[in-house]
Amino acid sequence: MPRLLLGGVLGGLAMWFVGFIFWGTPLGLIALSGTDDATSAELQAALSQHLGPLGTGAYPVPWIGTAMGTQLYGQGPTAMVFFNSSGFANPDTSALIGGLVLAILCSLLAAFAIRLAAGGLSFADRLKLIALVAVAVTAYSDLGQPVFNHMPWRYFIYLWVSDVASWVAAGAVIAWALPRPVLSASE
Repeated sequence: MPRLLLGGVLGGLAMWFVGFIFWGTPLGLIALSGTDDATSAELQAALSQHLGPLGTGAYPVPWIGTAMGTQLYGQGPTAMVFFNSSGFANPDTSALIGGLVLAILCSLLAAFAIRLAAGGLSFADRLKLIALVAVAVTAYSDLGQPVFNHMPWRYFIYLWVSDVASWVAAGAVIAWALPRPVLSASE
């Protein structure tokens, strides 16, 4: 059990660190489309005016819950606005701490799953299992966004690569930390 907990915690740290490299450094700008300062200020003012009274939320624009909204949606342009009515620091220290806690919890869950399902496998086989599951789950959840919701491919491909890299880093630590399989005399 101590090696399992150690692997989960260190795996979470590895996951968080890889995620930080992808998103907490200028490398994260690769995924984003930019505007100039004047356009940003105008958009921010419009968001504040129109969505501010409604509060924080995810807003499809135009709204798809009416006949007119459905028609406008079909004509385009469309957007999915993730709106936060409050400002926050960039980078946000509380998000970094919350992200670290989340990474450790997720890595601990993965460590428990690997121990239960694949504890007898070798390091390489455990790592392959984690990597394959990481690719499958993140492909569906990350790459599913541009497929199902017409979201921007560049952002979600970058997100997918960062998620796979984070899980593989955590998986390498978990696979290393779990007790080695006991080989029988005939092996």
